[in-house]
Amino acid sequence: MTDSRIATARLGATGPEVGVQGLGCMGMSFAYGPSDADESRATLERALELGVTLYDTADAYGAGENEKFLSPFFRAHRDELVIATKFALAIDPDDPTKRIIRNDAPYIRQCVEASLKRLDVDVIDLYYMHRRDVNVPLEETVGVMAELVREGKIKHLGLSEVTAAELRTAHAVHPIAAVQSEWSLFSRDIEAKVVPAARELGVTLVPYSPLGRGFLTGSFAKAEDLTVGDFRRQQPRYTGENAAANAALLDPIRTVAEAHGATLGQIALAWVQQRASVHALPVIPIPGTRKPSRVEENTAATRIVLTEEELALLEPIASKVAGDRYADMRFASAGRE
Repeated sequence: MTDSRIATARLGATGPEVGVQGLGCMGMSFAYGPSDADESRATLERALELGVTLYDTADAYGAGENEKFLSPFFRAHRDELVIATKFALAIDPDDPTKRIIRNDAPYIRQCVEASLKRLDVDVIDLYYMHRRDVNVPLEETVGVMAELVREGKIKHLGLSEVTAAELRTAHAVHPIAAVQSEWSLFSRDIEAKVVPAARELGVTLVPYSPLGRGFLTGSFAKAEDLTVGDFRRQQPRYTGENAAANAALLDPIRTVAEAHGATLGQIALAWVQQRASVHALPVIPIPGTRKPSRVEENTAATRIVLTEEELALLEPIASKVAGDRYADMRFASAGRE
């Protein structure tokens, strides 16, 4: 495995240069079952050695525990990396087991102060609105985020799971550096409107779940394969008949992987990375992992170039996927587009 550092791309028109692949850190302390803290820390260090400089977290990941876990690594390498975190998913006061979406000004200010404290930093490099609260004018929400930029608490603004119209509205208030949405061989809905809008506005796309939450790697074939408590057990694509139908869609990926001497995950990631040239805009996926060996595998995928014939073979997959990305799509861009 080569130790070559990955290439770089810019976040937005005026943002920092970061590795062309980032690291999703959620699973190190939330959502995907038990994790090994020492192995996760080794993963963070290995990622940085390989040129991964965008690290993604959120206040909702373990109710702030993910930010706390990452803070020692961030402090030790503050000038070498870009910290991205998010606000908007609040605990429902009527039911602590549920989340509600909040985009109101007092809540945003409360969240940024709490994240700064947990991360133990003076400024957040990239601050995302995690989800859209349609009951709060977007101009108001982005206006507060812009104030936080002027106050020196955040550097750049990001939005997650927004429609093209929402992106345009937000960008008119303050430049948006990045839009984070699900984008993979299984999830391509943003290509219709969001991607063209981002290209026009000079916004970088940051695909989350570029490996289909691990399904595209072949690491599991159905929800029952996962540990109890893994949130993927509740997602429509990985349960019942949907799971069986979707597992069959991996065959073309296997064919391409064999031709390259690569893993399924590497081909799935190479396809996402290649969206940058296909759609003519910066694309920085953030695959999540908790193992140094997986970071090595994932970053190596940035050097795989798929041929036109291979891209054509993979093209039909998304249209055949069974099941929605979420049980409730109202909070995803495709549900409002």
